[in-house]
Amino acid sequence: MRTFVALELPEAFEDEVADLARQLSGMVSGRFMKRETYHLTLAFLGEIGEAESREVIAALDEVAGSCDTVALRPESLGTFGKPRDCTLWLGLTQTDELMTLADELRTQLDKRGIAYDCKAFRPHITLARRVVLPKAPLEGLVFPAADTACRLTLFKSTLSQEGASYKPLYSVELG
Repeated sequence: MRTFVALELPEAFEDEVADLARQLSGMVSGRFMKRETYHLTLAFLGEIGEAESREVIAALDEVAGSCDTVALRPESLGTFGKPRDCTLWLGLTQTDELMTLADELRTQLDKRGIAYDCKAFRPHITLARRVVLPKAPLEGLVFPAADTACRLTLFKSTLSQEGASYKPLYSVELG
């Protein structure tokens, strides 16, 4: 099964991210993500089996016991890809707590021999895919207020023509 580990977003924060996406949908074209897909990926694992998923759960328990809740501070918009076909995301401040959490998770996955995408961690929430950006700056946007994340989750990702859907497999509270 295709999986990743992410921080779940608090409901009020998720609402404000959805509000930002609605603002953006009037300014750019693209395939906007559904509200229920918003999350902050800490480690993309890809395909894992049942034995590996048990090891990931053990890693999550270990991390949750040693890391406190994490501040989410929206910072800016960013993109992956070309301006005429990119992924648009909301970037979050790289706080010490957030970076420590991501590092600790990756350390625990390494200890258990669980492979993951080793790209540098860039905290972001994907808002839209296949976006065509206008040449003019995106102005007048209202960003979400800072909030706190407290739940670490292993998700299963299923791809379809309509996009990805995510199912929580295991969650644990931080702190």
